[in-house]
Amino acid sequence: MYETITIDTDARGVATLTLNRPDKHNAMSPQMMADLTAAAAQLGGDDAVRVVVLTGAGKSFCAGADLGWMRAQADMDSATRAAEAGKLATMLGVLNALPKPLIGRLQGNALGGGVGMAAVCDVAIGVDTLKMGFTETRLGIIPATIGPYVLARMGEGRARRVFMSARLFGAAEAVDLDLLARAVPAAELDAAVEREVVPYLSCAPGAVAAAKKLARDLGPRINDEVVAHTIAALSARWETEEAAEGIGAFFDKRAANWVR
Repeated sequence: MYETITIDTDARGVATLTLNRPDKHNAMSPQMMADLTAAAAQLGGDDAVRVVVLTGAGKSFCAGADLGWMRAQADMDSATRAAEAGKLATMLGVLNALPKPLIGRLQGNALGGGVGMAAVCDVAIGVDTLKMGFTETRLGIIPATIGPYVLARMGEGRARRVFMSARLFGAAEAVDLDLLARAVPAAELDAAVEREVVPYLSCAPGAVAAAKKLARDLGPRINDEVVAHTIAALSARWETEEAAEGIGAFFDKRAANWVR
């Protein structure tokens, strides 16, 4: 049914949603965004599903944006780029609003948009060897569409430690930044995720969904106006000389002219 993801649901109603582009480090393509958007609707509407576990196949959880998609955007006009950014914003929004507990199982690195994917999870557990980072500014662009979700997760103060510098940080710092609830050895990852799953199986599903909605309603505002602002901010950055230089340098495998 899906090209870039898989869904497996066990007898308890625990659905494992797996990003399945291991050869591309589960980088987000337009097809993956469409698949995840559709999967969120499917899982959210399935009364048999009690909990959703989000993970990745292969070495990486999610390496951010697909390189082919990035290259294509460099040649798009601003309206088309905004529409492309809207695809990512829509996908993150429906995962964030999923009326089921969403537990992140980060078996590998999460970069750029992959950090955004972790941030929309209700709780994220990662292996203690992983790296994370908001790498967009190295390319002359900004972590815009993921911004509302990572700021809601981290808070502004924590976010400003890593949101603009593009530096990579490890699992222990990710816990300190509140991007991960816990970091564990790889051999303990499944058991740690299971400990998050089990309590929900004793809870009323409707009450869980209502409690999650209330938490979102009481939390930082993420509405159509905020999402539109992030799309406009990203579209504006794509129009700059820095973005052209950064993206060009990346694909030319050279240092951008601001690197010292």
